[in-house]
Amino acid sequence: MKLRLSLSVKFNLVFLIIFAVALAAIGVVSDRLLQKQAMEETVHDANILASAASSMQNYTAAHITPLLATQIKYRFVPESIPAFSAIEMLNLLQKDFPEFSYKSTMLNPTNPRDRPTDWEADVIRHLHDHPQLKLLSGERDAPGGRSLFLARPSRITDAACMQCHSTPSAAPATVIEKYGTANGFGWTMNEVIGAEFVSVPMAQPVARGRAVWRTFMLSLAGVFAVVLIVMNVMMHVLITRPIRALSHAADEMSLGKLDTAILPAGGSDEIASLAVSFGRMQTSLVEAFRILDEEQA
Repeated sequence: MKLRLSLSVKFNLVFLIIFAVALAAIGVVSDRLLQKQAMEETVHDANILASAASSMQNYTAAHITPLLATQIKYRFVPESIPAFSAIEMLNLLQKDFPEFSYKSTMLNPTNPRDRPTDWEADVIRHLHDHPQLKLLSGERDAPGGRSLFLARPSRITDAACMQCHSTPSAAPATVIEKYGTANGFGWTMNEVIGAEFVSVPMAQPVARGRAVWRTFMLSLAGVFAVVLIVMNVMMHVLITRPIRALSHAADEMSLGKLDTAILPAGGSDEIASLAVSFGRMQTSLVEAFRILDEEQA
């Protein structure tokens, strides 16, 4: 049995198919763009945190370390170490933003708290084996969710730093007194000895991107629904109703009711032109039947 579908149903089916395909394509493209934007936002936040740490280190090296240079002869002051100052400053920041973290780690650190975890040690070794790398980034699962990390290699570029990290015999007595002779020695100039790690959460930017995507897709679906309704109304007024009127008039004429058949009038489109043609045909039929009746009489 052949399924008979009205013109309106066929139109709606075609429109819904086009809408579904377009919505799916737009959804995929917009999702990728928003996820890319979320990643760029995460990287931007990580770079800001890394730049803040670098600025703190530079400030300490230029202004704090020279002021405390004589103190090391009598008492070791950790605040004179640029990396220590950066860690302490960003630890204060981390109290307000616990998902963000900064850590300066060494494979053989003087301070045991700077010892890397297993995954951090693997990253440092990779940077050591690839000295041309200026930055290494990646994703990892953290307690607060997925996070992005940036790792910048740490090198000794100032010969003055070797006083405390070459051999225990060359190090100041106050350093040995505080940290001992087991760690933090044997470093080499310009060699990757550690890395600065910045970790920022990805969950929040990704969640914001998802929320924007859902709002966009719902809005787009709403626009398509309004367009569908408007087009159905226009189709009914401009196409379906005039065609039904023409079809009814044709049925009336086919039954011989030439005088009662009412054709739609007005308009300048193709349907109006078709109605004019039907009108001429009606006039011709009426005239033909009149002549036939006269001949029979």
